[in-house]
Amino acid sequence: MLLAIDIGNTNIVFGIYKDKEWLNHWRIQTDQLKTADEYEVIFRSLLTAGKICRTEISRIILSSVVPSLVHPFREMLSGLFSNAVINHLNPDIYDRLPIKVLNPYQIGSDLVANATAAYQKYGNNTMVIDFGTALTFTTIGKNSAILGVAIAPGLRTAVGALAGKTAQLPQIHIAPPPSVLGENTIHAIQSGIIFGYTGLVDSMIERTEKEVGESLNVVATGGLSAVIAPLTKNIKFCEPMLTLEGLAQINSFI
Repeated sequence: MLLAIDIGNTNIVFGIYKDKEWLNHWRIQTDQLKTADEYEVIFRSLLTAGKICRTEISRIILSSVVPSLVHPFREMLSGLFSNAVINHLNPDIYDRLPIKVLNPYQIGSDLVANATAAYQKYGNNTMVIDFGTALTFTTIGKNSAILGVAIAPGLRTAVGALAGKTAQLPQIHIAPPPSVLGENTIHAIQSGIIFGYTGLVDSMIERTEKEVGESLNVVATGGLSAVIAPLTKNIKFCEPMLTLEGLAQINSFI
């Protein structure tokens, strides 16, 4: 069995992969102050509750965009899975992948995992939009190369900044409001965030297609992809497990 782990700025997502299917997966909050021992307690309890036998996990692949957590996680994983081979997704192994990473030290490993999975499934001329802490647009061109990335604040990041920088605007639940015309404060913020970001997403897709001169297969992933994707004109596919799928595929190349 394979344990795939993606450490993001907001959440840590991990899952158990066996025989081309996910037996279970979990999402926990990222906390840079937690120690290896504390993360071990969390992993041990979730795996036990999920009826996963730790001794059956022979391979682990780790992706992290939080550098301070790499060492605690490697320490935790080495203790919890003493017989497993641990691979860390980093630029040293990008040249073994089926895609070309043109600026390996300027791109997050999660975006490389996304691009690998999307390329394997949809081929060239594919864009992956990841709705996470940051809203990222990763475009794979016609020669299996990542052409570039665009980054904007994620939806929750925008809502948090709005609430934190204003005296009377609250944190809100991110969901479509009944109308673009907000009749109260909650609906007003939901309208601006949800419909505003929908327009941003469609505009970025259309601008990218115009620049590369090709129609793109557009794939959405990330925690809030299911909220925005149905409202857009251009997102064709929604793959909530894309990052973990990419990690599982990458593990087979290294």
